[in-house]
Amino acid sequence: MEGDKGVSYADSQGAQSPEWDVIVLGAGASGLMCAATAGYRGKRVLVIDHAPKAAAKIRISGGGKCNFTNLNVSPEHYICRNPHFVKSALSRYPSSAFIELVDRHGLTYETRELGKLFCCERASDLIQILRTECDWAGVEFLLKTEVGKVEAKHGGGFILKTSAGVFACEKLVVATGALSFPKLKASGFGYQLARQFGLEVCAQSPGLVPLTFSGKWQQRFSSLSGLSMDVVVTVEGKHFSEALLFTHHGLSGPGILQASNYWQPGKPIHINLLPGLDVYAQLLALKQSGQSLSKWLNQYWPKRFTQLWLEIFPMDSMLSNQPNEQLQAYALQIMNWQLYPDDTAGYDKAEVTLGGIDTDEVSSKTFEAKKQPGLFFIGEVLDVTGQLGGYNFQWAWASGVACGLSL
Repeated sequence: MEGDKGVSYADSQGAQSPEWDVIVLGAGASGLMCAATAGYRGKRVLVIDHAPKAAAKIRISGGGKCNFTNLNVSPEHYICRNPHFVKSALSRYPSSAFIELVDRHGLTYETRELGKLFCCERASDLIQILRTECDWAGVEFLLKTEVGKVEAKHGGGFILKTSAGVFACEKLVVATGALSFPKLKASGFGYQLARQFGLEVCAQSPGLVPLTFSGKWQQRFSSLSGLSMDVVVTVEGKHFSEALLFTHHGLSGPGILQASNYWQPGKPIHINLLPGLDVYAQLLALKQSGQSLSKWLNQYWPKRFTQLWLEIFPMDSMLSNQPNEQLQAYALQIMNWQLYPDDTAGYDKAEVTLGGIDTDEVSSKTFEAKKQPGLFFIGEVLDVTGQLGGYNFQWAWASGVACGLSL
């Protein structure tokens, strides 16, 4: 076991045998979970990955502490063309089941806002648990191994031509992830494989990603870079009560990342800058008291933001001469600040990929492709995207287990 160095295996490990019951492509969250589950069922399992280390995305997620699941998981936390697809796997392997697993291994973790669970020390502790489970289940690994060609055998099974040799298997599981984090060698290989076997693939785009602006708005936000505010972000009827972070290129923070999953180019986002307050009533009271608007706003906002806001939306600092209608309009501006982002920050900054293999092509119970017996797709390669908060990892665990039990 490699411990803090990250899970790493010799290139030749597992290569002694060219024949396997199951080959899993992808040594990420869903692939490791599926491999261990199948291994415990007595299957001879080989995991192949082109990256030099397993579970790289786990290692860097959550600021290195990995938000590995959530106490409250429901199908409503997922985006999928078929909203019913996720129900079976999530109900059969809920977050409580994964928590029980890490508890057995003695992982120390903490519960943060909105039910998010994070490793207390480092994400590599979680990787070590998955590595141990795979070891106990007899799973073998081939890392730093490119898969060049996959062919279906006559009579069932598959032949894989790789940089480490030719391998055969009865069942092939594709857990190759998606396009986010290209620096971690993320690729669209899973989509290519799906198309090869005639499966439909939904268009992909970056998800859980910062939003960028240009021109004067980019300059304004850049001047506030590093400031954070608690807001409610609304997009396409979805509301997210989480922090907003100003960056040199636009807006980020949990609230914006959540909104990015639903935002479409050319459409606005709406931000309530003083959630929980009746701003109009507050402004009326200010009018009576004679207190200045800037002093009042500074109670809730960073001073730099107050200054910029009053430059963009000036209001007589003393409100006594303002008609009530003007105060009402100003309150609405604060509670419904409408902005039009230019774009997302792209896959380099995206935590997930929206879209993927059409779930109508795959069994929601076994994850087997309907058009190609013995071929399975799990995890992020499918058209399933969770909201921010550990939901994407829970999908990886749940789809991996459901698939592993069917192999």
